Amino acid sequence: MIVVDLPREALLVSGRDAGSYLHSQLSNDIASLAVGASRPSLVLEPTGRVVALVRVTRRADTEFVIDLAPGFLDVVTARLTKFKIRVQADISPLEVHVVAVRGDTSLDVASLAPGGSDRVLALPAWWSDGRAIDLLSTAPVDIARIGTRDDYESTRVAAVWPEMGSEIVPGDTLPAATGVVTVAVSFSKGCYPGQELVERMDSRGSTAPRTLRSISVPSGTSIGDPVVIDGESVGTITTVIGERALAYVKRDVEI
Repeated sequence: MIVVDLPREALLVSGRDAGSYLHSQLSNDIASLAVGASRPSLVLEPTGRVVALVRVTRRADTEFVIDLAPGFLDVVTARLTKFKIRVQADISPLEVHVVAVRGDTSLDVASLAPGGSDRVLALPAWWSDGRAIDLLSTAPVDIARIGTRDDYESTRVAAVWPEMGSEIVPGDTLPAATGVVTVAVSFSKGCYPGQELVERMDSRGSTAPRTLRSISVPSGTSIGDPVVIDGESVGTITTVIGERALAYVKRDVEI
């Protein structure tokens, strides 16, 4: 079991139109979220390139928390405010504390009581398969930490889950390359900016020129190194932890 602090930044989107506005702007179905529930989603440019991979949590009927990796709050704020015209939805930074739990996630969340904060929310993380949850609160979470950030990164690499800044570069990365379309995109909701590229690639059964893989690497491998097979460079390393790595590899290459 791994229990580590996970740096995250967040936005609070609140107001009468908060839900409908986010539903119209993000790739996943936000309108049907129940209070206390969350979903991963992509924030896309109108061209279809990824701005950010985020998680959206409905904290109340008219309150939504968007949390994401640190360093990208400004770009997400700018993208969400760009099309906010005649909409009653306030977008403001929110300080959050997140603890990542990986492995045994059978926790008694009700027993966690950060003083003077909202209750701790146990939110599905990554593939929402029950093996990864994040504890999110507006105050420090009172739980014993187990393991290190490297331990956390090892589980992320094994899960093939992309991270902002390493596997996702705002304005450059294709949604299909990340591998998260199956959990971060709804194909039955209404229109949203960037939908055309996502829908076109899905309807044609297309994949990105390079796709994210978890691979074995020799000791000493560094981020940015090429993935070489039979003397040919077929990809690029994006994250390294020990002798495992995430890499974008040409779609027709089997590893």
